[in-house]
Amino acid sequence: MKTKIFLMLIALVTLLSCNSNKRQSPEIEGHSGHEESEGVVILNERQQEALGIRMGVFEMRNLTTLVKTNGQLEVPPAASAEVSAIIGGNVKEIKVFHGDKVNKGQVLSILEHPDYIALQEDFVETASKLEFLEQEFNRQKELFDNQVGAGKDFQQVKSEYSTIKAKYEGLKSRLRLLNLSSEIVKKGTISSTISILSPISGYVNDVNIKLGTYVDAKDQLFNITDNKEIHADFMVYENDIHLLKEGQKVDFSVANRPGEELTATIFAIGKEFEPNTRAVHIHAKLDKNQENLIPGMYVSGHIHTDQNYVQSLPNDAVVTEGTKSYIFVLDETVTGEEHEEAGHGTSSNHIEHEADKEHNHTAETDGHSLAFKMIEVVTGVQEGNYTEIKLLNPLPENTKVVLNAAYYLLADMNKEETEHEH
Repeated sequence: MKTKIFLMLIALVTLLSCNSNKRQSPEIEGHSGHEESEGVVILNERQQEALGIRMGVFEMRNLTTLVKTNGQLEVPPAASAEVSAIIGGNVKEIKVFHGDKVNKGQVLSILEHPDYIALQEDFVETASKLEFLEQEFNRQKELFDNQVGAGKDFQQVKSEYSTIKAKYEGLKSRLRLLNLSSEIVKKGTISSTISILSPISGYVNDVNIKLGTYVDAKDQLFNITDNKEIHADFMVYENDIHLLKEGQKVDFSVANRPGEELTATIFAIGKEFEPNTRAVHIHAKLDKNQENLIPGMYVSGHIHTDQNYVQSLPNDAVVTEGTKSYIFVLDETVTGEEHEEAGHGTSSNHIEHEADKEHNHTAETDGHSLAFKMIEVVTGVQEGNYTEIKLLNPLPENTKVVLNAAYYLLADMNKEETEHEH
């Protein structure tokens, strides 16, 4: 009897052990499936849009010893003009408006005044006298050369001829300054108006006249600036001057265009300090002409004092957890469908929630899903918005890297792994 009961207990223990192994088997298999996709986060198209996911490749950047600086955009003296009248007059017409683009020689305004008429009349009269005296000079010279005429008469005619000729040339030059043709005036065509022309091509910054206003020769009528010649004028303090030289690169941004980085090359370094700030002007030519840049805009940037091009990514592409740093790359070997078959789906709760708030529709998975794999890296020099990236293991050439939102991808992946552990 005891032997029979003992055999029954052994059979019961064996049966319970088998059932226990069967119940544990799916959990082990499920855990194995999770390990295969560890370090990967899957986002559908709507989630990618909600996070503003941007992808790109590693960028070689010059992350070196830096000198921080600020200043403003300027144009050289030869690219800016203050337009005035040579002779005072009354404003009859204004041909341009503030902000207009003008070409060199274009009419800006028309002035009128009786003095213009008097000048032309004087020129015509002088031209007639010159013609007469030129003939008389040639006649007296011929007589003098043949020892027929008196030397006194020749010298008197020569003096009068030289005086009138000088006056003629002076009046001709004044007409040229007033943009009047001496040849037309000589034929008897007299104008009561003169045209004010633009001395350079550029944009009209100031219009300081009104119709009917009398303007003098010293008055500034217009201000014109050629913005194509714009450059960056930085201020560098004396303790950093020894680090600078012509040809160095400057990365800078404009206050009204945040997030956009421009580059320039130093072409001139000032040789005297500003009395109050003990700073020197550093002039840098823009490497690429940019539209919508206006002289006087505030700029800030940093000057590269040497060259050290390294592999880098934007700061938002790197996330730190503990003492380690990570980036996310596009994993083309994993698809959203494969991840669903592994039991993980293609969405996460908090990103899906953000997408719903952004788009205000259901959380139904739509669009093309992408897999992003977390890669451990070592970070180096950090400059501005970029960080040097050192890979622990090489990646295929042209690997697509997530350039932003790395923090959110890590948070989502950690949350998903925590849910699986439960």
